[in-house]
Amino acid sequence: MPAALPPGEPAPEDGRLPAFAIAGLGTRPFGIYVHVPYCRVRCGYCDFNTYTVEELGSGASQATWAESAITEVRQARRVLGDVDLPVSTVFFGGGTPTLLPPAELGVVVASIAAEFGLTRDAEITTESNPDSVAVWDLDHLRGVGFNRISFGMQSAVPHVLATLDRTHDPLRVPAAVGWARSAGFEQVSLDLIYGTPGESLEDWEISVDAALACEPDHLSAYALIVEEGTALARAVRRGELQAPDDDDLADKYVATEDRLGDAGLSWYEVSNWARDDEARCRHNVGYWKGDDWWGIGPGAHSHVGGVRWWNVKHPAAYAERLREGRSPAHAREVLTDEDRRTERVMLELRLDTGLDRAALDEAGRAAVPDLVRRGLLVADAPVLRLTLGGRLLADAVVRDLLP
Repeated sequence: MPAALPPGEPAPEDGRLPAFAIAGLGTRPFGIYVHVPYCRVRCGYCDFNTYTVEELGSGASQATWAESAITEVRQARRVLGDVDLPVSTVFFGGGTPTLLPPAELGVVVASIAAEFGLTRDAEITTESNPDSVAVWDLDHLRGVGFNRISFGMQSAVPHVLATLDRTHDPLRVPAAVGWARSAGFEQVSLDLIYGTPGESLEDWEISVDAALACEPDHLSAYALIVEEGTALARAVRRGELQAPDDDDLADKYVATEDRLGDAGLSWYEVSNWARDDEARCRHNVGYWKGDDWWGIGPGAHSHVGGVRWWNVKHPAAYAERLREGRSPAHAREVLTDEDRRTERVMLELRLDTGLDRAALDEAGRAAVPDLVRRGLLVADAPVLRLTLGGRLLADAVVRDLLP
């Protein structure tokens, strides 16, 4: 099952937020994340809050998900008050949102628009597995307001997909991308994972080249992480599979940068590349910039004005709280100024726009010259930016800047 939620402090039954959190609403971009916690099968590497039909149990149903989500949207509007707060980004993640009928996803988008309004250029994204949609689904999704789609490709090599427990045919990916283009999606993104046990550098290059052949606007490439509690972690512990190797991961990252750069995609975050500024995922940039967002759905996380909270995980418990008129929030934390500064360093440094040196304390600023000398940072006063070598060692660079 998915990893446990952090403990935090008790969240109010009515979901109310401190006055200081509400005070800044509207001065920062506001997004909504919508979690659809259903999958046809559980992938062996996944520790997300997702459920197959067999795991779901009683008291919850895919058929009632939209009703619960809309109830939380309305609750969010009441909690946030009557401040003008048009939503600039909506992101449906999971799980596999497109396991549900497009009409059900569409009524949630419509409820967000009705309660908050959408900005004129609102980015409305859904994740999708290539085998969870047909051409008519994509036409319908575009018709109910989605203008961006992200397909979970992961690999183009059958034995790698098998190790990851991914069930789609690699040939389904270019077909799905073509259908999305025909349906009128403005942005199409592909997700890849590198470092799967048994994946050679050649395998990875085949996957990158296959992704580029689809001419995506955006591509994400994530190093495989062996998460505790997953089937993959158990297989590694038993010695049946090898854990990812750091040198192998670095080689594959460099190969990715080379190939994507040659194809006209530029990195804008350590694991993300886009064809131009318009193709960047604005919703995720909001996370990295510390903007405000409300997470709808079981286990979803939210952040408004320095307060972070997370919903109960199981769909049955989530739906029950909403039926009773209670907040689905499990717990929350109020971030201190130091917490927010630390997170700013950790997240903004990952972006190509870099980090303002003023965000560092004295010890962090003292570490900059050595990181520059080692070729991990470029210091364009007052902005610090990661080099390619710095991206490979981003976590270590952050540790040096936050001693």
